[in-house]
Amino acid sequence: MITRPLDLASKLRPEPRSFDAFFYVNVGALVLFFLVFGSRFVLAPGLGVDFKLPEMPGALPGALTTSTISVKNSGQIFADGLLSMAQLREWLKVEAKKNKHPSLLVRMSAGVPVSVQNEIVSAAREAGFGSNITLAAEEPAGNASPNR
Repeated sequence: MITRPLDLASKLRPEPRSFDAFFYVNVGALVLFFLVFGSRFVLAPGLGVDFKLPEMPGALPGALTTSTISVKNSGQIFADGLLSMAQLREWLKVEAKKNKHPSLLVRMSAGVPVSVQNEIVSAAREAGFGSNITLAAEEPAGNASPNR
């Protein structure tokens, strides 16, 4: 006929009866691929699994805080999202105006340089936090408090 002059359909192999086993093998291979080669940053893009606070004796007594920021080794600053240092200065000014006695908790990873720490603390003091700035730390394993 005119619509099928080469009759190509008759020259093809017949379709397999079922793809069930092949389908499950493919799904299993995909799951294995994502488990083995998956990135730890896919599930938690903000703070990685390796975020570890420094240890310091006497760190258990807590402080009442009104604002909290987190700083990673790579220089990323998180407070209501990822901020640059200039954005952090503006954010600190807004946060300091929210309360009569503002206080700030700074959670820094153990490898953050002291220069970054000093810059953040001085920016917080300029914004109006004064001396109510607390640097987060964990109690060392050997100095556990008897109250815990």
